[in-house]
Amino acid sequence: MKDTEFYQHLLGFRAPWFVRRVELDAQAGRVDVYIEHASGARFACPKCGELRAVYDHTAERVWQHLDTCQYPTFLHVRLPRVSCPADGISQVSAPWAEGSSPFTLLFEGRVIDVLRVCDVQAAAALAGLTWDRVWAVIERAVSRGLSRKPHRLPSRIGVDEKSFAKRHRYETLVYDLDRGTVEHVTPGRSEESLAGYFRRFAPAELEQLSSVVMDMWEPYIQATRKAVPGADGKIVFDRYHIMAHLNGAVDRVRRKEHKELRERGVDFLKGTRFLWLWNEENVPKERLFEFEYLRRLDLKVARAHAMKETLRSLWAYRTLGWAKRFFAHWYFWATHSRLSPMIEAARMLKRHLAGVLGYIRHRVTNALAEGINSKIETIKKMACGFRNREHFRTAILFHCGGLDLYPKAHHA
Repeated sequence: MKDTEFYQHLLGFRAPWFVRRVELDAQAGRVDVYIEHASGARFACPKCGELRAVYDHTAERVWQHLDTCQYPTFLHVRLPRVSCPADGISQVSAPWAEGSSPFTLLFEGRVIDVLRVCDVQAAAALAGLTWDRVWAVIERAVSRGLSRKPHRLPSRIGVDEKSFAKRHRYETLVYDLDRGTVEHVTPGRSEESLAGYFRRFAPAELEQLSSVVMDMWEPYIQATRKAVPGADGKIVFDRYHIMAHLNGAVDRVRRKEHKELRERGVDFLKGTRFLWLWNEENVPKERLFEFEYLRRLDLKVARAHAMKETLRSLWAYRTLGWAKRFFAHWYFWATHSRLSPMIEAARMLKRHLAGVLGYIRHRVTNALAEGINSKIETIKKMACGFRNREHFRTAILFHCGGLDLYPKAHHA
């Protein structure tokens, strides 16, 4: 088999395209494949689709293709231009590549495969490309995926913020809790950050939204109330964030009591921070005896811990009526405990009680969003951080957006 026939078969070219010649430069370590079209061939006008005669050809363009053995392979083509009576002179697109990409469809698809498991620097080294060229593949992939993504509002969404950098710089993320994808990324964590997402949908679409899971961040609450019909019955404050507030209150009680005890020469609360923050069933076996001993003492932190653990029972209720009764008893206990951090936490939950009890109605949490956040944190570590916010947003959508990233996989 001739080398031209071999590459014609490997590249999968169809008439009128054919391989004219193949050059191997062993010293430079590359293979160059020169492609032409048959004489007298007619091509579809890119605008109207009608077959037209060739007008002239562009200057030679080069695309990098998958390696031939250990040698990088490049395709050389002068693309034809057609003259259409209706649309004028237009350049015919290359069936083996997409847009202005310097790579063939198969090569760009392979780079995307590598990028899904490596950082940009490692992918560049494996593909023999520069960092900038590999990042351009990511940007094209995300742009391609967003253009293909259908317009739809998920039934259940989660809203959370993700730290972009130090000094309280955040990104607002919206998740599809059913599909496990990031639907929206925007700078900041203001009311406008979330309102911009809701504006993409008509009021009738927003009415079909069943639940919005978030933490008790007032700008997100207000944005949802202004945009979503019946928002107060759809907002669900995430259990994880609620218990994080309670854990913070317990820890403040512990720190204050530890300071008071040390002034009296008693130091047995030293090193016990996590004993009070762990759920009871998660206390390590080797520390159970110590924990049980401390709980039996007349300690303020032991009372605060008991309140925190008791509140966890709220999530087991199935009806709003019984859940409200339980919370009323718990609230009385917490607000009469004479423990300022617990009183503050209880009053905060009281102010947001409708959203706190939203879990009873919808049985949904942001746990999936927390899993995606862990993946995003891994992406940040792999990249050693992002100095460009737009790059951070692009990386999130590339890895977590559930997008169709690949170029068209067939030759026209």
